[in-house]
Amino acid sequence: MSTYAIGDLHGCHDEFIALLDQLSFNPSRDTLWLVGDLINRGPASLECLREVKALGSAARTVLGNHDFHLLVVARGGGKLKRNDTLNEILEAPDREGLLDWLQGLPLSVREGNRLMTHAGLLPQWSAAQAEALGREVQEALASEKSGEFLTRLFGNQPDRWQDNLDGMERLRLIVNVFTRMRFIDAQGRLEFAAKEGLESAPEGFLPWFQYPRGDDAQLLFGHWAALEGKTPQARVSVNALDTGCVWGGSLTALNLASGERISVPSQQVNKQ
Repeated sequence: MSTYAIGDLHGCHDEFIALLDQLSFNPSRDTLWLVGDLINRGPASLECLREVKALGSAARTVLGNHDFHLLVVARGGGKLKRNDTLNEILEAPDREGLLDWLQGLPLSVREGNRLMTHAGLLPQWSAAQAEALGREVQEALASEKSGEFLTRLFGNQPDRWQDNLDGMERLRLIVNVFTRMRFIDAQGRLEFAAKEGLESAPEGFLPWFQYPRGDDAQLLFGHWAALEGKTPQARVSVNALDTGCVWGGSLTALNLASGERISVPSQQVNKQ
């Protein structure tokens, strides 16, 4: 009976199956934690969605920014981008069931002091606070006004958390922290332009995991492929799981009991 946390799939279905085979994964006894971004950029987004959905309670999955992008396109009036690989989902006969399932996913998974999110956790937030804030977004996604919420979701403002934020500004910032965060300043202000490795940090900003926390939370995240699974100078207990499968890297699983990492090589070509 094992639990594995797996990095961003991004539509890399063949690699996902190869990794599950490498793990000898058995859904009747084992559990997967998936860090989000199941879809987009890779060639088999529809297959990834179907595969994870079919695992039922054997897979615990959080929403990533690409998963939100699909929901915004499908149900919030958003537009596809040039490099999106989402048409197969949008045209699938089981589209609505897949979208309903995706829209019902949480922004975090927590057991004890271990917390998984897509992009990370603000140093100012406790794990319990993060769970509560994520539930606010889940409630918006489940409400009768979910379409309006998705229509207004995307944007870079506000870029710093304040407890008195409310309405759409509050929800937008929560989603951005959970799914888009990389670099922040000492006040927790998010910087959205820099997306490469640590050397791309703007002046006055550091990776979110290089700021200290006031608790012993053990954090799991994906999202940042340029890190290649490494978190140098981290001042928190943290595991980066996106090892850039869709960009020609690898797909990685972390055994949560032993700490062992197991990877399979990417089968993607011409993605660099």
